[in-house]
Amino acid sequence: MSAQDHAQAWAAWLTQVRGRADHTVEAYLHDVTQFLAFMTEHMGNTIGTRVLMSLSITDFRAWLASRAENEYDAASTARALSAVKNFFRWLEKEGKGSNSALFALRSPRRKRALPKALAKEQSHEALEHIDALQQEPWLGLRDAALLTLLYGCGLRISEALSLTRRQIEDAETITVLGKGNKQRSVPVLPAVRTAISAYLNACPHPLAPDSLAFIGQKGAPLQPAVFQKQIRRLRAYIGLPESATPHAFRHSFATHLLSNGADLRGIQELLGHASLSTTQRYTAVDRQRLLEAYRAAHPRA
Repeated sequence: MSAQDHAQAWAAWLTQVRGRADHTVEAYLHDVTQFLAFMTEHMGNTIGTRVLMSLSITDFRAWLASRAENEYDAASTARALSAVKNFFRWLEKEGKGSNSALFALRSPRRKRALPKALAKEQSHEALEHIDALQQEPWLGLRDAALLTLLYGCGLRISEALSLTRRQIEDAETITVLGKGNKQRSVPVLPAVRTAISAYLNACPHPLAPDSLAFIGQKGAPLQPAVFQKQIRRLRAYIGLPESATPHAFRHSFATHLLSNGADLRGIQELLGHASLSTTQRYTAVDRQRLLEAYRAAHPRA
């Protein structure tokens, strides 16, 4: 097998055994494929596992240097290095050999961007107007229900689109399967239940209890790209910033909870973060907004 064949087998293992999300596997496979393409050119020949295990730290640094020359940012390179290390660990597990030089490399330091939450007024305005973008009323109700679910429950778009009718219809809590196949329970606000009920009652397609709740115009499961396009249209319609994406409403959920006095540990549980340090980024957003309000209002600011 060539190194690329091994990469395909590794990607299948990530999906089937480790349960990684499709988009994560695609990103990892893309990074490893780029790495193998560089090493093929760098070594001047087609490479197999024997060559991979003989690569020196100088070879790996040459790959990182090429990424810097092509202006990849630190976060992208850190992810690529993580993917390559994961691939090499799998090769070692499969008995193909080991390479300690790779694991001597440190991941490039990356500046973690603050979550880009919307203001409360912007979030509410988005919920009020998204249904106006659809010509068919039931599709407008669908978009409103989905956006209300993202903002009201702090879900990722992939999590929301994986929910069945049984899970969300008249539910006071929903069980969400998040990253790493980790389950969490999220309370459903009355406003969210109302929006979901309005959509389900208006939907012209029959939805079995175990069918996916959110569907497209012809009855097929709704694709994330379709809803992302609606959010882009919504940005232009009511003048939201470019940072207003479906994921921004999850950020807004957390930031607005924190600004209203919610406990950080509780927010961590609601978002399904494995580490509290990930959730703590929202405290920086809240402090930033407090400073902005202070500077705008204080006469000496």
